[in-house]
Amino acid sequence: MSDNVQADLRPIQELETLVRHLAEDLAGYRRRALVAEARLKEIESQEGGAANLELASRVTQLERDNERLQSKLDAATDRARQMLDRVRFLRQQAQGGDR
Repeated sequence: MSDNVQADLRPIQELETLVRHLAEDLAGYRRRALVAEARLKEIESQEGGAANLELASRVTQLERDNERLQSKLDAATDRARQMLDRVRFLRQQAQGGDR
C-alpha cells in the first residue's frame, strides 16, 4: 500500500480502536450499574426486613401489654361485682330490718 492509503486508514483504525475501548468501558459501567442496583435492592430488602422485625417485636410487646391489662380489667370487674353483691345484700338486710 502506498503511504497515502495507509495515512487515510490510520484515522479509521484509531476511530475503530476508540470505539472498541468505549464499548468495553460502556460494558464495564453497565456491569457495575447492575451490581450496584442488585446491592441496593438487597439493602432495601434488609432494611425492610429490619423494619418488619421491629414492627413484629412491637406488636408482640403490645399483645403482652394487652393481655396484662385485660387480666387487670377482669380482676377489677370481679371485685366490682363482689362489692355490688355486698351492697345488694346489705340493702336487703336493711330493708328486711325495717319491716
